[in-house]
Amino acid sequence: MQNFKHKKHLFFDLDHTLWDFDKNSAFAFDTIFKEQGFEISLPDFLNIYIPRNHHYWKLYQVNKISHEDLRYYRLKDVFDALQYEVSDKIIHQLSEDYIKYLPEYNNLFDGAIEILDYLKPNYKLHIITNGFASVQTKKLKNSNIDHYFETITNSEMAGVKKPHRNIFDFALSLANASKNDSLMIGDSYEADIVGAQDAGIEAIFFNEHNSDIENPVLQIKHLLELKNIL
Repeated sequence: MQNFKHKKHLFFDLDHTLWDFDKNSAFAFDTIFKEQGFEISLPDFLNIYIPRNHHYWKLYQVNKISHEDLRYYRLKDVFDALQYEVSDKIIHQLSEDYIKYLPEYNNLFDGAIEILDYLKPNYKLHIITNGFASVQTKKLKNSNIDHYFETITNSEMAGVKKPHRNIFDFALSLANASKNDSLMIGDSYEADIVGAQDAGIEAIFFNEHNSDIENPVLQIKHLLELKNIL
């Protein structure tokens, strides 16, 4: 197994890597549906929403859709698929409510606090995220992990999104870090791993769902496996 103990700067993705997006998203939708009086099965909704959200985020990352389209169509598609009639006005309201409630739930991945406590004394820790700045800041603060990180780079600051190499260059500059001293850890193969490697940064793939990839990049399935590497 590769040994990265010589690294000085560790850059983490946030959603789906440290912060349990799917679990917190389910709580947010549950709250919204109860408020709205929707007679809709949350598991049925999430079964469609999770892959649609992932699909639209991938398009958003490569600038094929706008922020507004992402937030609208990831909901619109689900209601259409479930044949549940909701007006555009309500969809836009749900989108706003979702962004409001999402950071209020603070479930982290198993081992997140333990691994951050383990790494903090020996490395400078950072975040690189494509998420919206105001929401990501709330997530970090409300889940009480913001104090672990020296810098937080988001796509709005950098002007581009992962996997674009410029966001990695921006993060390195902000952290006063070199490529050789740095390591990226994230769950998105395209955005985090390929993006980092194209920017000259080594990476570890948090492959919780055992995705099949050809790249011989180092993979972990649980955050605490980092103790064997760092």
